[in-house]
Amino acid sequence: MIRKTRIILEMIKVEHTVFALPFAFMGAMIGAVMQEQRLPDWAEIGWILLAMIGARSAAMGLNRVIDRVMDAKNPRTAKRAIPAGLLKAGEVVVFIAVSFVVLFIAASQLDPICMMLMPVAVFFLVLYSYSKRFTWLCHVVLGITIGLAPLGGWIAVTGHLNAAAWVLYGSVVFWLAGFDTIYACQDFEFDRRERVHSIPARFGLAGGLRIARVFHLLTAIGFISLYWMTDLSWLYLIGAIASVGFLGYQHLLVKPNDISRVQTAFFTMNGALSITLFAFTLLDLVVLHEW
Repeated sequence: MIRKTRIILEMIKVEHTVFALPFAFMGAMIGAVMQEQRLPDWAEIGWILLAMIGARSAAMGLNRVIDRVMDAKNPRTAKRAIPAGLLKAGEVVVFIAVSFVVLFIAASQLDPICMMLMPVAVFFLVLYSYSKRFTWLCHVVLGITIGLAPLGGWIAVTGHLNAAAWVLYGSVVFWLAGFDTIYACQDFEFDRRERVHSIPARFGLAGGLRIARVFHLLTAIGFISLYWMTDLSWLYLIGAIASVGFLGYQHLLVKPNDISRVQTAFFTMNGALSITLFAFTLLDLVVLHEW
């Protein structure tokens, strides 16, 4: 059981939670402060955390089951749990079902609108894994899916959205789309050979990286815009500027003729971005505001 648990945690890349979870908390905090003049309470934070665990675990499990044949063909992914025979597809399906139950329970404890919108989240969780089979915009579909984290956090504590919530959502959508495009450069040759859709496969490595830069420019504009659209102060702005720096630096790491540092650009830079922006937002709302 311990061995299986370890394999499952490796399968769902639990360390990659650092990408979406900070933005879920950001959405909850900014929304609560802007619309209710308070910070989320610990119960809300706990249920949001549990919902994120359920949603992300289900999403990763679905991706591994749906892509198992494709993963077996790709040398980069052939050692993943299912194609390597470490887990059976049926075992992962059970894990997915449990994850959805966790998501359902958590959503039921938050604002009632969360239960109403949960089918939308589930739809996009499933759609992403299939999108690479029919559109090179699959990276944007991933962004739309993961971007639901801050939108969900916001609506979980307020019950409704405003313009700033949508700007935060859009910023995360294009952030994810951009770095997933960079990540897909690793599979450029495989995707073209197997007719898997991706931006690098469609437009080439140079074209794909240019499109990723455009995505991240939109993200930078969104992060900075939140400074003027919300009650966030100069402390948040410092974090936003630092995050824009992380965006820019990852584009210096990966070039069309040298993609050897994709992993550094993917995990290190983007993990640092999400943690930095969350930390400065937290400090801004907790230290500079009186409650």
